[in-house]
Amino acid sequence: MKLALGADHAGFQLKVAIGDLLRSLGHDVLDVGAFNENPSDYPDFAEAVGRAVLDGKAERGVLICGSGVGASVAVNKLPGIRGGMCHDTYSAHQGVEHDDINVLVLGSRVIGVKLAEELVKAFLGAKFTNEERHVRRLGKVKALEAKFAANSKR
Repeated sequence: MKLALGADHAGFQLKVAIGDLLRSLGHDVLDVGAFNENPSDYPDFAEAVGRAVLDGKAERGVLICGSGVGASVAVNKLPGIRGGMCHDTYSAHQGVEHDDINVLVLGSRVIGVKLAEELVKAFLGAKFTNEERHVRRLGKVKALEAKFAANSKR
């Protein structure tokens, strides 16, 4: 699978570990930065990961910041991106199965490397169910996004 991977300075070390994991599993990784631990801004990497998914350069993305909160807020501002901050394996796979999340957001100061690896595996191993109730709910989410995008242009 083609994956976009990004993190701010706080998530840099975890990004390196997750990148190594993804490559060892045979995934094609588009690393959008940060490339060091110098102070940086999570919205820049949220946009880079989200745009890679939206532009078809990646099928899904993994985004990391210190808590996961800021990156989650930022990436969900991009129409068409459904980012889920997950710190347990159930949410990591259920978010894809029920909500069709396309970006997994992690907090490097909240979880360790081993749990992060399990979360990434759960996220990547999951597929949207296409069950009627999930399709209906996702349609409502997309309608909200379109409604507010149209209103913001006024």
